[in-house]
Amino acid sequence: MSAKNLISIALGIFFLGLCAMNMEAKTKVSKASFGKTSDGTPVDIYTLSDGAIEARIMTYGGTIVSLKTPDRNGQLGDIVLGFDSIEAYQAKSPFFGAIIGRYGNRIAKGHFALNGKTYTLPTNDGPNTLHGGKGFDKAVWNAKEIEGGIELSYVSKDGDQGFPGALATTVRYTLEGNDLKIEYAATTDKDTVVNLTNHSYFNLAGQGSGDILKQVVQINASHYTPVDATLIPTGEIAAVAGTPFDFLKPHAIGERINSGNEQLKLGIGYDHNWVLDNKTGKIALAAKAYDPSSGRTLEVLTDQPSVQFYSGNHLEGPLAGKDGKTYNFRDAFCLETQHYPDSPNHPKFPSTELKPGQHYHTVTIFRFGTQK
Repeated sequence: MSAKNLISIALGIFFLGLCAMNMEAKTKVSKASFGKTSDGTPVDIYTLSDGAIEARIMTYGGTIVSLKTPDRNGQLGDIVLGFDSIEAYQAKSPFFGAIIGRYGNRIAKGHFALNGKTYTLPTNDGPNTLHGGKGFDKAVWNAKEIEGGIELSYVSKDGDQGFPGALATTVRYTLEGNDLKIEYAATTDKDTVVNLTNHSYFNLAGQGSGDILKQVVQINASHYTPVDATLIPTGEIAAVAGTPFDFLKPHAIGERINSGNEQLKLGIGYDHNWVLDNKTGKIALAAKAYDPSSGRTLEVLTDQPSVQFYSGNHLEGPLAGKDGKTYNFRDAFCLETQHYPDSPNHPKFPSTELKPGQHYHTVTIFRFGTQK
């Protein structure tokens, strides 16, 4: 046999080995029942696992029900808040882990104008609309397995919750290595507004392990949007320098949360929108969180212009959660990638309008790791 043939055979064996290694490393996806909604609609739950990280996502709300990552000693722990049953999600969930739409965050007084017409939405947060009213978090999504994860789809009809246009939405969750990637896409048949996000509540020490005040956060944002008494942006884009909103360098969440700052009083802690310094429209690191006790880290990468940092100020405990755990005040934090709150009512904010023929597309990555 010639040397050339021997080399070809050796290369063939080598690439077959690589393929076998890649197949072993591929994310495994499995499906099970998670019960039925109160109207009898079946709900499924999908488990995504690559050996290092496990994510469980149900079709009700496209919700991340659990997310297990290793600590610095390699021990897996569930780092998101949630419930064990569909009944609990329907009865009492404060958006735990859900896809939020059509419009994440708040719209002032439940109305906005588009093309000279005023649209009225349900108010579910004092005088304001929060997270789209009876929104995507309460819908049962269609699901199918794709490479590395699942694809969820849902069509919100024209006039749903007062929003114009039929909005066809897909959300893909894929798991690869240390990354849980969330890819959002949408199209409309009428001019509308859209702002999608995920509302996972994180506790990097483990869900139900106590408050998150010693966990450390860094946000790559030099400005934020101050709010009024109902947590609607005033329209100002303010510098974080010299305030408790400066997370350009890492700070413990509880370090300044009770400082007496007027904005923190209004939010009962952090519940504000940070304007990210990344202006490229490309995926970049937005924020990072670290738990000193477990060593777990979370990096949030996105192409969105802002992120809502929320310190769990409205968790009313004791709230019975998963695995016999209970949740209380400030037992979790959220980092919700997004456009600015109430953008339809602020012409100077980046636009959230979507027109027929346009394609809404955005990506957020939750990247997990550890440090000493």
